[in-house]
Amino acid sequence: MNLALWIVTSLLATVALAGGISKMFLPKEKLDAHPASWTSHASNGFVKTLGVLELLAAVGLILPAVVDIVPVMVPVTAACWVVLMICATFVHARLGQVRLAMLTTGYLALAVFVTWGRFGPESFG
Repeated sequence: MNLALWIVTSLLATVALAGGISKMFLPKEKLDAHPASWTSHASNGFVKTLGVLELLAAVGLILPAVVDIVPVMVPVTAACWVVLMICATFVHARLGQVRLAMLTTGYLALAVFVTWGRFGPESFG
C-alpha cells in the first residue's frame, strides 16, 4: 500500500509540476492558443496564481515526507488538490471539454486515494 501511495503521489506531483511550470512560464497568449484552453476565460493573474499553487502542490506532495519535516502536509496538500480538481472538473465540464473533465476527475480520484491513505492506514505519524 505504501508503494502504491508513493507512485500515485509522484504521478500527482509530476502533473502539478508540469501544470505549474506551464502556467507560470508560458505567456497567456500561448496557453490561450491551445484548442482545449480554458485560460482565455481567465485573467493572467488568475492563471499565474494557479501556476504558483500547482508548483506548491508539487513540492507539498513529496518534500515533507522525504525530509521528514511535518509529513502531515502530504495528505493536507492532497486534500487541497482534491478541491482544486473538483473546481477544474466543473470548469472543463462547463466549457464542454469532456475529455479534460474526465482527466481531472481521474486526478481527483488519485488525490482522494492519497488523502485517504496518508491520513489513514499509511500515515507518516
